[in-house]
Amino acid sequence: MDKKNALRAGAVAAGTTLMMLLLSSPALALTPDDGDDPGQGLSVAETLGLYVAAPLAIFAVIVGLVMVLDKSRKPQS
Repeated sequence: MDKKNALRAGAVAAGTTLMMLLLSSPALALTPDDGDDPGQGLSVAETLGLYVAAPLAIFAVIVGLVMVLDKSRKPQS
């Protein structure tokens, strides 16, 4: 019976997702609204820097701070 419930739950989740995708309206990104003032697009290097390198750098800084400020290690004598 457990397999049956899992299959039913999967079918309901897939059906719900499919219906939401089919019934959602388009984003209408090609039709500008009043007051829109889009800027220039990002280059590939800028995109990678903003969405890959910057989060990795922030993560590395946080990891470094946690390692340096960790008080749970016993001092070596």
